[in-house]
Amino acid sequence: MDDPYLDELKKEFRGYSGELKKLKQKLLKSTSSSEQSKIIKKIDAIASKMESNQKQSTKVKNSRLKDMKKNKKF
Repeated sequence: MDDPYLDELKKEFRGYSGELKKLKQKLLKSTSSSEQSKIIKKIDAIASKMESNQKQSTKVKNSRLKDMKKNKKF
């Protein structure tokens, strides 16, 4: 399915994945517990954004599929 909005959501998700990889590396290299705590909070925030992104993507995809089915019936 080629949809600009879905493509944008996928692009955002890939960006979040990249950020997570960088934060994971920082977390592994960090020795300060306060810095590790900050990194973990950032990871949690990004994970929430990713979850929201996936939910939105699913809603949009289902909506587009319903529209396609309606248009085929007529």
